[in-house]
Amino acid sequence: MPLEQLANSEVYAYIVLPLLVFGARVLDVSLGTLRIIFIARGRRKLAPLLGFFEVLIWIVVVSQIMQNLHSPLSFIAYAAGFATGNYVGMWIEDKLAIGTLVVRVIVPQEASQLMRQLAAAGYGVTSIDAHGTTGDVTLVYTVVKRKDLYDVMTIIQDTYPKAFTAVEEVRSTQEGIFPARARRFPDPLVRRKG
Repeated sequence: MPLEQLANSEVYAYIVLPLLVFGARVLDVSLGTLRIIFIARGRRKLAPLLGFFEVLIWIVVVSQIMQNLHSPLSFIAYAAGFATGNYVGMWIEDKLAIGTLVVRVIVPQEASQLMRQLAAAGYGVTSIDAHGTTGDVTLVYTVVKRKDLYDVMTIIQDTYPKAFTAVEEVRSTQEGIFPARARRFPDPLVRRKG
């Protein structure tokens, strides 16, 4: 079947077009979700690039729907693609784990064990002695990469399971102590021994 006949056929209007609209809408809304997250995190170079492709895809999808107003499945696919795109965008961002967090822990007792555990794992730690409603407490602060949050929370839970913990995003950091990471890929400029 030639392309022109396919574009005018019922197969196109009721199967191909809704699938294309759904897929394109998932892609453009995922890009939009990531763009908003990157703007909030101060990633100013990547956000405009994502915005360009987001709008380009949106214009193509809307133009196809406007040419095929007789296809109600395209409207449903458009809405379903929007909803799915939000979910996919958040899922992608969660997997990328971009950003820095401050973890605050309130320990209702002396916190040297927690501080030793976090320091042994390579995290910078700061503590402040304070007084809470029920008595003396220690506030423990550490700034971590988002991808390390699970490890830090595991250390906290293993050391003080009943500690109050709050996690917030940090827009920017300067200096700090973070765990050393093994390289995923070898540095091509470093000569290997042997």
